[in-house]
Amino acid sequence: MPTPKPFLPHGGSYKNLLVYQKAECIYDVTYYFAHKYLEKGDRTIDQMVQAARSGKQNIAEGAAAGNTSKETEIKLTNVAKASLQELLVDYEDYIRVRGLEQWQPDDPRLAQAKRACATHNDSAYYRKAITQRSDETIANIAITLIHQTDWMLNKLIEKLEIKFVESGGMREQMTKARKKALITGASGGIGQAVAEEMAGLGYDVILHYNSDSQSVLGLMHRLEEKYG
Repeated sequence: MPTPKPFLPHGGSYKNLLVYQKAECIYDVTYYFAHKYLEKGDRTIDQMVQAARSGKQNIAEGAAAGNTSKETEIKLTNVAKASLQELLVDYEDYIRVRGLEQWQPDDPRLAQAKRACATHNDSAYYRKAITQRSDETIANIAITLIHQTDWMLNKLIEKLEIKFVESGGMREQMTKARKKALITGASGGIGQAVAEEMAGLGYDVILHYNSDSQSVLGLMHRLEEKYG
């Protein structure tokens, strides 16, 4: 007898997710940036740090929740994405209102930042590098990291949505496993009527009969065509 597939998948640590590592880099950069360049007492400090933290934490919590609920994982991953978008606006506002320059697509500095951010996923790299950079440069590095992380989150959400549609979460899988109906006397009128009703309710019907196999085969074909 084949071993049943477990409802709870054996997932790896969220710390191994590249998208989490990127979010951690964003948090560390933001913590340094907000406390160094914003005036003490400015509410934006807490707003930026909390948005960065929310991005990181919701990725971690979503990955953990994914073992039992893909739906919850999708929701938390979307929250992480929204939090980082909020942080992106804060960095763009900082650059704009201070008359600094946000690097444009044709700027060689942006090309260099994209290469560096795509290569380095260790937050220690950024903690060391930003201490020797200006506020304009750090803000642009953070913006680059956020854009890259947002792209990764989009891909992750697409993957999770496909997986949810195909197999659902644990709750949906358990429900599907329970919804099986054994129909006895499936070759007779009453048995076939019951089979039709149970199939219409979403049950996988198991047909049992003693004779008239052609009638049962006809029923099977009808059920497959109507209910899949």
